[in-house]
Amino acid sequence: MDLFEEKVKTGQKELDLPLAVRMRPRTLDDFVGQDHILGEEKLLKRAIYADRISSIILYGPPGTGKTTLAYVISNVTKAHFERINATTSNVAEMRTILSRAKKQRELDDKRTIFFIDEIHRFTKAQQDVLMPDIEDGNPILIGATIHNPYFSIISPLISRSQVFELKSLSFDNLKEILKRSLCDKERGFGKKKIDAEDDAISHIAKMADGDARRALNALEVGVLTTKPDKKNRIHFDLKAAEESIQKKAVVYDKNEDGHYDTISAFIKSMRGTDPDAALYWLAKMIYAGEDPRFIARRIVICAAEDVGNADPQALILANAALQVSEFVGMPEARIPLAQATVYVACAPKSNAAYMGIENALSDVENIQTKEVPKHLKDSHYDGAEKLGHGEDYKYAHSYGEHYVKQEYMPGTKRYYIPGNLGYEKKIKEWLEYLRKLEHQR
Repeated sequence: MDLFEEKVKTGQKELDLPLAVRMRPRTLDDFVGQDHILGEEKLLKRAIYADRISSIILYGPPGTGKTTLAYVISNVTKAHFERINATTSNVAEMRTILSRAKKQRELDDKRTIFFIDEIHRFTKAQQDVLMPDIEDGNPILIGATIHNPYFSIISPLISRSQVFELKSLSFDNLKEILKRSLCDKERGFGKKKIDAEDDAISHIAKMADGDARRALNALEVGVLTTKPDKKNRIHFDLKAAEESIQKKAVVYDKNEDGHYDTISAFIKSMRGTDPDAALYWLAKMIYAGEDPRFIARRIVICAAEDVGNADPQALILANAALQVSEFVGMPEARIPLAQATVYVACAPKSNAAYMGIENALSDVENIQTKEVPKHLKDSHYDGAEKLGHGEDYKYAHSYGEHYVKQEYMPGTKRYYIPGNLGYEKKIKEWLEYLRKLEHQR
């Protein structure tokens, strides 16, 4: 029994359903996009057609076909199909379905596919309930989630499932889906007289940002609210399309993958000296409503870690952007944030200071801690002189170049190795000059 048959059985007519539901593909041949997992000779497609599906987790952004693919699998395979949504279900319902799956196997030798939509909503304890039965291979789990399963689903369940990541649909994928819905006489708008301009369809496909559900919802609203002409024809033009979808919805969850992936791309673009890419990711975060202070803190870190002493001004400017963003707030804060982003992205790069502290921390953690040389120890208390603390210490300002050679640390290991770019080149030349003086005195 598929989705539409069930709706008819419960008294809901198929044409009363939203267009995005009516247009769900029923076969793999109707499925648009996701060729990386459903293309010819791909493992998942072969397993579905062979009715040898194993437990899988479908992971990806909204509107990319996770739930649809589960329904397609239910139609293609011969297994009994059960489904729940984790937002409205509970352990009692899960136990009932698991018990039913066992009886189905005993009576008819028929496997059960158990589809759990938004499986990340279940707690770890709720997910644990599934383990014994999934381990035995009945039911076969299909979990759908927009969250990274390696963070939101328990490891034992992940290890017993194959994870398939669905990608955002392309512009061409969405245009194909929209055109199908306009032509489909059974489930779409094929029976209506609609003149849809190509630029209107293209606008929806572009603004839907890879989300088929959002695209179809926009088309449905636009078509159904556009007044027919005297010949009962609906002219769906660009203006109607713009009104039906309005603001673009950016895939960006402040606590999940969209958040961390975008900030990662932002930092790596600045590190890679690509100001254009850095501004794009900055714009995405601003558009999605990210806290400007969070963005500014990342710029500060990048200025210290990746620019360092190649341009010490970068850290000053980044810190200024942090302070200004806290003071003025949005939308004006976007301007100093953009200035700091561009400056850090274009600045010469050096991670010498960062690598220096990382290597020093590693030695402190893994190698026997070195004792402070006696002449460097604090001598500003009674009894310090008797202990020899501070004895033979050489005051650097008493010497030429305000520099004198003495032991500041046992051993001769160097942690800070300056590069040859920007101001750090001058630092390197200065250190080399001082070290030459050591041999001349």
